[in-house]
Amino acid sequence: MDVTLITLLAVGLIFFLMALGAPVFAALALSGAFGIVMVENLGFLLARLKSFSFSHTANYALTVIPLFILMGAFAHHAQVGKRLFHVANKWVGHLSGGLAMASILTSAGFAATSGSSVATAATVGAVAIPEMKEKGYDPRLSAGAVAAGGVLGVLIPPSVLLIFYAALTEVSAGKMLIAGFIPGLITTAAFMIGVALIGRRVQNHSTRAPKASWGERLSSTTQAWQVAVLFAIVLGGIYLGLVTPTEAGAIGALAALVMLVFAKSARGRLGHYLSESFRSTATTTVMILFTMIGAGIFSFFLTLVQVPQMIAETITESGIPPHLIVAVLLLLYIPLGMFLDAFSMMVITLPIVFPTVSGLGFDPIWFGILCVKMCEIGLITPPVGLNCFVIAGIDRDTPLPDVFRGALWFVAIEMVTIVLLFAFPAIVTWLPDTMMAR
Repeated sequence: MDVTLITLLAVGLIFFLMALGAPVFAALALSGAFGIVMVENLGFLLARLKSFSFSHTANYALTVIPLFILMGAFAHHAQVGKRLFHVANKWVGHLSGGLAMASILTSAGFAATSGSSVATAATVGAVAIPEMKEKGYDPRLSAGAVAAGGVLGVLIPPSVLLIFYAALTEVSAGKMLIAGFIPGLITTAAFMIGVALIGRRVQNHSTRAPKASWGERLSSTTQAWQVAVLFAIVLGGIYLGLVTPTEAGAIGALAALVMLVFAKSARGRLGHYLSESFRSTATTTVMILFTMIGAGIFSFFLTLVQVPQMIAETITESGIPPHLIVAVLLLLYIPLGMFLDAFSMMVITLPIVFPTVSGLGFDPIWFGILCVKMCEIGLITPPVGLNCFVIAGIDRDTPLPDVFRGALWFVAIEMVTIVLLFAFPAIVTWLPDTMMAR
C-alpha cells in the first residue's frame, strides 16, 4: 500500500477513535501501531513495543513534572490562593472591574506555585467568584476573567506544559521555564488592561471596593510571602544556576509541604490534604506519561515513513516567507484547541511542526512559548475549553455558554499578545540568554 495513503488512514483513525470516545493516548497508540503494521509487519511492531514504554518514560528530566504538580497541590491546600486574592483586592479592588483584576493577579501569583492551568482556575475561582457574585459583578466578566487567568498556569513558571514541550523537543527545560516569565507578565498586564476596559462598559461603578490606604496595601502584601519564597526557590534557583529544574521542583515541593504542615487551615485535616495531593499528582502524572507513550508510538510511525522530514523539506524549499509559514502553523492550533487538550495538541503536532520550524532556522525556545500561548487559547474556547468547564462547575448560576462568552474577550487579548511576541522574539529569548551566560 502507498505510504501516503497509509499515513492518511492512520491520521484519520486518530480522529475516528476520539470521536468514539477513546482516550487520546489510546487513539494515538492504536493509530501508530496500525501504521507500523501496514508499513512493516506485526512482528516488527511487537519487537519495538517490548521496551518502548520504559525507554520513553524512564527519563530523569521528567521527574520534575510530578514535583511541580505536587508543589501546586500543597500550595492549594495551604490556602495560598485565598491569601493572594486578599492582597490583590487591597491593591486593585477599587478600580473598575477591580475584583476581576484581583482574580487575574491572584492567578498569576498562584501560577508561580503551580504548573497546572486547571488547578489555577479552580483554586482562584473558588475564592474569587463568590466574592464577585456578592458584589453584583457581571457573571460573564467574573467567569471569563477567572477562566482566562487560569491559562497563566501553563505559561508562568513552574509550568508542566513548558517542561512537556522541552521533553518532546529535547530543548533545555531550564531555558523553557525562564523564557515563560516575561511573556507571562505581559499576558497578565494585557488581561488587566482588558478587564479595566471591559469593566467600564459592563460593570456598575457601585460594585467597586473602598480604596485601601497605602499602609493597608503594604501590610497585606506580607501575606504573599509563601509565593515569594516558592518563586525564589524555583525560578531564582534555576536562573542563577544554583539548581537544575528537577532539584528546584524537589526543594519547592518540600517548602510547600512545610507551609501546608504549619498552615492553620490544615489543622485536623492534614492527612486528608496530603492524601488528596498525592492522589491528584499521581493521576495527572500518569495521564501525561501515557500521553507521551501514545504519542511516541505514533511519532515512531511518522519517522518510519519519514513524513516530518518530507514535510519540512517541502516547506523549506517552497520559497514561502519563513515567518508566514510559522504563522500558518501556529494558526492550526486554534481549530485543534477546540477539540483537544494542550498535551494532546503538542504530541500530535510537534513531530511534524518542530522539524519544520527548526529547519527554517527559528529559535525553538521562541517557538515553544508561542506554541504554549496557542494552547492557552484552546483552554478557553468552545466546545472543549477545560477552564470554562471548571468555572461552570464552580459557578452553577452562570450557564456554560455565558462562561465561554466571557472568555472570548480574553481570546482576543491573547491574540494581541501572541502577535507582539511573534513580532519581537527578543521578548522571549532575552532572559534565557542572560541565564545561559552565567
